[in-house]
Amino acid sequence: MHGAELTNIPAMVFGLDAKIVAAAIVIIAYVILFTERLNRAVVALLGASVMIFAGILTQQQAFAGIDFNTLALLIGMMMIVGICEKTGIFQYVAIWAAKRVHANPRGILIVLAIVTALFSAFLDNVTTVLLIVPVTFQITKKLGVPTYPYLLVEIFASNLGGTATLIGDPPNILIGSALNLSFMDFLYELTPIVILAMVIVVGIFDFWFGRRLTSTLQRRNKIMLLRETESIKDMDLLKKALGVLALVIIGFISAEHLHIANGTIAMAGGAVLLLLYTWHSGHEERDRKIEQIFAMVDWTTIFFFAGLFVIVYGLEVTGVLALLGQKFIALTAGSISKASLLIIWVSALVSGAIDNIPFVATMIPMLKSMEPALGGREAMMPVWWALSLGACFGGNATLIGASANVIVAGMAARQGQPISFLGFMKWSIPIMLLTVGMATLYVYIQYFII
Repeated sequence: MHGAELTNIPAMVFGLDAKIVAAAIVIIAYVILFTERLNRAVVALLGASVMIFAGILTQQQAFAGIDFNTLALLIGMMMIVGICEKTGIFQYVAIWAAKRVHANPRGILIVLAIVTALFSAFLDNVTTVLLIVPVTFQITKKLGVPTYPYLLVEIFASNLGGTATLIGDPPNILIGSALNLSFMDFLYELTPIVILAMVIVVGIFDFWFGRRLTSTLQRRNKIMLLRETESIKDMDLLKKALGVLALVIIGFISAEHLHIANGTIAMAGGAVLLLLYTWHSGHEERDRKIEQIFAMVDWTTIFFFAGLFVIVYGLEVTGVLALLGQKFIALTAGSISKASLLIIWVSALVSGAIDNIPFVATMIPMLKSMEPALGGREAMMPVWWALSLGACFGGNATLIGASANVIVAGMAARQGQPISFLGFMKWSIPIMLLTVGMATLYVYIQYFII
């Protein structure tokens, strides 16, 4: 994964076993991350710095531990999405979909869930809810119906939909980059269970809330009178953005045949779209536009990832993760099926309590260390898909289980319609248990029966 030869890894640090020191650094960093007392990027960068100052890693080794393909993929897609957002296409689709069901509140509940899941498969979850939720408030206010069920199903749909593709959720980006998996690998292996889970979840919400969501004909006409075309702010830019996005998706699909990393494809797409976006601009306007797009990149997340990679690499080089891998093999008696089922539930439960990104980043090198003992990469693939499903589906368990959940709760509070932590769990825990149970059955049937 890292390509750099590891030399001079100390066995002892400050008179203690290097494994103990590395593990202590990681535990302290993760506890602080869990409490959310400090910015997560600051915590990760400080943890990475301590790894170097303690002598566990040199700066060269720390840089070798950073997965730059993942960072490039994130930055490239953030630039593309940032420019797409300026066109108004996402609001257009939401209003267009609402009108296709004749502004029926029950139908809108269903179509907004589907739109959220589709957007989440190709954008990051946070961007998706930031775009969909304001439109949801606008529509529900005009219809005079409660917003709560719409927000709930959109949270669940964003986490489920993001599971379907390589770029839909950060855990998938991490797994795909570490294993050099293609866009089509995720689409082929995970989309069936995502679609099935979405059908069940939307069906539950339609059964429980749908029949009670009613509005007057006068209010529904207000939605029908909305002109979705007015959401489009720049048609010329929209054509360019959709063209580049299509090429990038085609590039992801063809990446394994082109032998080009996904990060390179995303960055190239971002650079081309930046060029097209600023093509006819004057010098000052061009620089201003580019600075605006760069400002839309979530640099907090990028630096969080960079620091996290270094922290986890400290565990890897000191042998902590290999030791944990051996314990895990012993626990599952070397059984791929037992390992897969255990991973999917551990991932789901942990991801519901803490951010799934550091958990997955830690699990990846541990699982890779287990591959030789469990028959190699091909034999281990069910375990990797279980990690993805557990981490992504588990994000639905609590309001802090995924970034999108926190964002929606914050937006709802600002609108005077707060979502309580316990109130959310009345729905989230059953939904998480149901969908993870479905994913468990899917993994077992798909890889160990058929």
